[in-house]
Amino acid sequence: MQTVVSVLMPVYNEEEYVSISIRRVLESPLVDGLTAEIVVVDDGSTDGSIEAVENLATQHPQIRFVKHSANRGKGAAIRTAIQHARGEFAIIQDADLEYDPKEMAKLLQPLVEGKADAVYGSRFQTSGERRVLYFWHAFANRLLTTFCNMVSDLNLTDMETGYKAFRTALVKSIPLRSDRFGIEPEITIKLAQRQARIYEVPITYHGRTYEEGKKIGFRDAVKAFLVILRYGLTRDIYADSGAQILDTLSHTPASTSGWPIHSSLL
Repeated sequence: MQTVVSVLMPVYNEEEYVSISIRRVLESPLVDGLTAEIVVVDDGSTDGSIEAVENLATQHPQIRFVKHSANRGKGAAIRTAIQHARGEFAIIQDADLEYDPKEMAKLLQPLVEGKADAVYGSRFQTSGERRVLYFWHAFANRLLTTFCNMVSDLNLTDMETGYKAFRTALVKSIPLRSDRFGIEPEITIKLAQRQARIYEVPITYHGRTYEEGKKIGFRDAVKAFLVILRYGLTRDIYADSGAQILDTLSHTPASTSGWPIHSSLL
C-alpha cells in the first residue's frame, strides 16, 4: 500500500500559473512508495484562478479544492490546507512556480527515511540555479533567519523559504495562528520548541519580481519580526489543551508543594 503525501497549494490570483503548477506537481516523480493528493486552497482570488483549478479538479480526482470566501492571507490558506490534508506527509508547494515541483522528492526523502520531522528547502544553500533578484529582500530574509535562529536555537540558512515539508500529524498537533507570511517563523519556532528534527536541503529558486506578481513586502518583514518576538517568548505549541497544560506545568520551576514537575509526564 502506498503512502500518501499531501501537496498543499495556497492560491491567490495566480490565474497565469496555477494550472501549470498543478500539472507539474502531477507529472513530478516522488519518492518510491509515495502517491500524491493535491490540496488547493484558493484565498479569495478575484481573477480566473478558481475556474482554472475547478477545471483541472474535474479531470484529476487527486485534486481537492477548498475556497476561502475572502482573502485572508497565505498563512490562513496553509492552515486550511493542513486541516484538509490526509497524507502521512505534507509539503507546501506555492502556485507561482518560484519553487520547482520536480524537487519535491528531495524534501520528502528525509521524511520517508524517518530521519526528519520537517525539511526546509534552502534557497541560500543552493547547488543549482538561483535567479538573482533584490539585495534588500535577501538581506531581510537572512536577518529574519538569524533572529529566528537566536530565539529558537537553530542554525537554519533559510527560515523564510516557502518550500517546507512535514509529518502531517505533527503540524496538525501544533496550533498555527498567523494569517499572512508570519506563518514561516511561527511554524519554525514551534517546531523547535517541540524538539522536531529539522533538516535542510539545497533547492533551485526562480524568484519573481513585484511586476511579475511577488506579494511579500517590507511590512511583512516587520510583522515577521514581531511574530518571532511573540512566539519566541511563549510556548503555544499544542493544539490539544490537555497537552498544552502539561507542557506549561513541565516548564514551571516548581509546583506549589515544592516538588518539580518533570517533562516525562508529557
